[in-house]
Amino acid sequence: MTDLSALLPIIIIVGIVVLIVAGIVIGLVSGRRKKITYTGPRDANDQTVAPAPPRGAVDGEPAPGAGVGTLPAPAEPEAGAPEEDVLDEAVAERVPTETPAPVAGRLQRLRERLVKSNSLFGKGLLALLSSDTIDENVWDEVEETLLLADIGTEPSLELVGTLRDRVKVMGTRSPEDVKTMLREELVKLVDPGMDRELRISRVDGKPAVVLVVGVNGVGKTTTVGKLARVLVAEDKDVLLGAADTFRAAAAQQLATWGARVGVPTVKSDVDGADPASVAFEAVKAGIEQEVDVVMIDTAGRLQNKVGLMDELGKVKRVIEKQAEVDEVLLVLDATTGQNGLTQAKVFGEVVDITGIVLTKLDGTAKGGIVVAIQKQLGVPVKLVGLGEGPDDLAPFDPEAFVDAILA
Repeated sequence: MTDLSALLPIIIIVGIVVLIVAGIVIGLVSGRRKKITYTGPRDANDQTVAPAPPRGAVDGEPAPGAGVGTLPAPAEPEAGAPEEDVLDEAVAERVPTETPAPVAGRLQRLRERLVKSNSLFGKGLLALLSSDTIDENVWDEVEETLLLADIGTEPSLELVGTLRDRVKVMGTRSPEDVKTMLREELVKLVDPGMDRELRISRVDGKPAVVLVVGVNGVGKTTTVGKLARVLVAEDKDVLLGAADTFRAAAAQQLATWGARVGVPTVKSDVDGADPASVAFEAVKAGIEQEVDVVMIDTAGRLQNKVGLMDELGKVKRVIEKQAEVDEVLLVLDATTGQNGLTQAKVFGEVVDITGIVLTKLDGTAKGGIVVAIQKQLGVPVKLVGLGEGPDDLAPFDPEAFVDAILA
């Protein structure tokens, strides 16, 4: 009993020392990184319950200067203290920098890849229109070929009507004459007069802001990464914003894409963080660093999920507190064909789409979707994804597209 009484003060002292050391270690670790409070994680199909807006906010959006979502206003740094940023620099240190391929060479690969799909579309039409006798059965087959290529009902009927008239006038139907006629009409349908230029220049001292949207699984994050390579190849200074905060590893994936070409990424390490907050911080960083282009990747969402679509609209409005959104690019999977039209219409009602990016437009896709989308929505296809390679994204050239499918 006497021995235990003598040891008790020593045990108490040791315990106190252990607690003090543990407290110091925890303080040092937690002090390494600036803490930002975000909304909690949620299921991708659930609607976010917005936090109470700060004083002076309108429609659930922050008042000027109050931050975004649940992001607090940044504290004033102490004199001489280094500034903290939200850029992901750790990834850049691990990933070797690459030199992206020139944009010009990509257009040639577009032609080569699309040639694979011409057996159904181009060669099929040429064979039908070069027949010795073109009767109603042939015209029905022409119309069916156009519909199978996903051109759409109205454009198909318009093209068939025009071809009927021209065949009557031509009289002769040599393969060369037919190919020339078909090329002219297809180029008209694809509409080379549409403005396909990406608005990626600084305006009034602020960077161009590009918002990339689309449903789940179409390849938005990959497209943003590939587009960053296109812009770097054109000597643009780019910054990425990882506002896809609900898909596991999406931010890390985007940061890796950017690091390959020396482009920084603004992201949150918190799953389920407020996407509007991340977008706001990305644009803010882009303005402060005087970059040319800020590209914002957003979470995939089904077009029939009203809450998530409203949230996408909020992301755009919050960005516009600091700078105009110059481009809203909708990414569509070319292999989905006419289903992409429904997606495009709904997204267009929420965020005013300015351009379409068609992914997987290679030998497995039905290229007629280009015509259908532009005809029904009046929105140009600006970029096409040609495959899985990092440089398999190219500006869309209407005449090169038509030449490829008729080669």
